[in-house]
Amino acid sequence: MQRLRRMTLSAAAMAAGALCACTVGNNYQQPQLRMDATYGPAATQAASQAATQSATTAWWKSLNDPLLDQLVERAAAANLDLVQAAARIRGVRAQRAVTAGGELPTLNADGGYTHQRYSQNAAPFNAFDTPGFPWEFNLYQLGFDASWELDFFGGTRRAVEAANADVAAGIEDQRAVLVSVTAETARTYVELRGYQHEASLARENLALQRESLEITREQMKNGVGTQLDVSRAQAQVAATEAAIPLLQRNAWQAIHRLALLLNEPIESLAVLESERPIPVAPPAVAVGVPAELLRRRPDIRRAERRLAAASARTGQAQAALYPRFSLTGLFNLQSANIEDLFKWRSRALSLGPSVEWPIFDAGALRAAVRVRSAGQEEALAAYEQTVRQAVTEVQDGLVAFTTERQRRGYLADAVAADRVAFDLAQQLYRQGLTDFLTVLDAERALYNAQDALARSDTDQATALIGLYKALGGGWDTDAGVLPGSSTLAAASTPPAPLEHGHD
Repeated sequence: MQRLRRMTLSAAAMAAGALCACTVGNNYQQPQLRMDATYGPAATQAASQAATQSATTAWWKSLNDPLLDQLVERAAAANLDLVQAAARIRGVRAQRAVTAGGELPTLNADGGYTHQRYSQNAAPFNAFDTPGFPWEFNLYQLGFDASWELDFFGGTRRAVEAANADVAAGIEDQRAVLVSVTAETARTYVELRGYQHEASLARENLALQRESLEITREQMKNGVGTQLDVSRAQAQVAATEAAIPLLQRNAWQAIHRLALLLNEPIESLAVLESERPIPVAPPAVAVGVPAELLRRRPDIRRAERRLAAASARTGQAQAALYPRFSLTGLFNLQSANIEDLFKWRSRALSLGPSVEWPIFDAGALRAAVRVRSAGQEEALAAYEQTVRQAVTEVQDGLVAFTTERQRRGYLADAVAADRVAFDLAQQLYRQGLTDFLTVLDAERALYNAQDALARSDTDQATALIGLYKALGGGWDTDAGVLPGSSTLAAASTPPAPLEHGHD
């Protein structure tokens, strides 16, 4: 018993030493990157430098479309990409629990029964003859065994640190998916409204073109016009009629994409078949400064956490170069008779520390350290590239938004001028003061200008969406979720029908 007590005290001393042991490897520190003060000239033309949390969290509300608000919230609640991302988080959290288990002792219980007989004609028992030797017997056994690897040099702690970073990276991955799903839902909705508006313009112009066709026929009856004028008018009518089915196809495909994004049957989106105005982008956007991207963009946050995990795994590989200390213990009850199994004389036990230190492994462990170091360097480069790419995307988004806003103003002027030109050309043709080709050209120019203006409205709204996606908007950096959504998992109840809302 004294020997057992000394061994126990020695084990306790080793465990106490493990608690204050060193952790090899460098402690991780987030890289400090040099960031520009602004996004450049485009930012001063279209944006305010004072970005607010609310401006980027629910940016789609700036488009003032209640139906769009509903679609975004429903996508955040049921999108299958988000469901997959949530499952990945559960997986890395479970893996973290597996890794953390290495810090604690393990305890196993076992029991068994064996009936055994020795051969009297096989060595070593055939070499002697012992009267009463138990050639055949039963063995009952019940016991526990325990082991604990003492983390003197922090290998397990580094593994847990890496696992924690993996969990954080998984959470940021889910947020990155949320940003993409939100932007894609809004973009698809805007494109749908754009296709519907273009189809409406085509039908309006088709009515004007059919009116012009009737005028040419009337003029030909009166001997003023020609069959050439009628044929040209008919060709223009047919060309416009041909454009409408294409726009209708695009609109239906947009509804199909929305159904996929929302993970809902197409029937639940019947309200989208009714035409509504293209959402209007606000005149200015609050973009903030480049340094705020480090906090707002989930992909940057994810890359930084992956770098932290790579740093911890480098330390874990370095710890493998040092000795490994363990405590092992065994306590068993063994007896040939079941009646004597639980008696004190049936006990069998062992307890003691052990140490393992690799002496020669042909450089495998040091090579493993170099592998992890290279992975850390790669993660650092990926982090820096992600930051640079994010800044570039915001700059491109600002340029797209500002230039499209300018272009839209010129197109509006063009539509107004082409409408006046068309009205004048039609009046002159009725009076016989110009040929029908002039009317046809004015009519075609008006339609093209109207169509270009409609596409510019769509492009301006989608440029705004792309800009907010580049800013990492669409989630609350404080709460970590979409406003109004308690979770990012799939909805457990069937979705309610969409409502038009109030403009």
